[in-house]
Amino acid sequence: MVVIRLARSGAKKSPFYHVVVANSRDSRDGRFIERLGFYNPMARGKETRLSIDQERIAYWESCGAQSTERVTSLVKKINKDANINAPAPTKAEQKLAQVAESAKAARVTAEEAKKAAESSEEATAE
Repeated sequence: MVVIRLARSGAKKSPFYHVVVANSRDSRDGRFIERLGFYNPMARGKETRLSIDQERIAYWESCGAQSTERVTSLVKKINKDANINAPAPTKAEQKLAQVAESAKAARVTAEEAKKAAESSEEATAE
């Protein structure tokens, strides 16, 4: 039977997957019939996270190839989310966003404390 699946490559703790069409009896990273794209879960910055030739996947599925659950979910994700390959934020950008969010939360907490103090002053004045 012919299957559409992910073949792992890349270094240790840095996975990179090729979307391949292969015989189900061949090993995961072994011989394949055709390479249809790739999936890079560790993509950072301007790197492309997912690239799949959907026409070829449709062709192979029409020929009777079975795709794995993970490949099916990736195809659905690329159809649904047009920003899948948008540049991922760098660690510096993530840190800046986190600092800005915590500063905003601190301001909101200070404003609430100020309002609470004003309302307690009004209550004691009456």
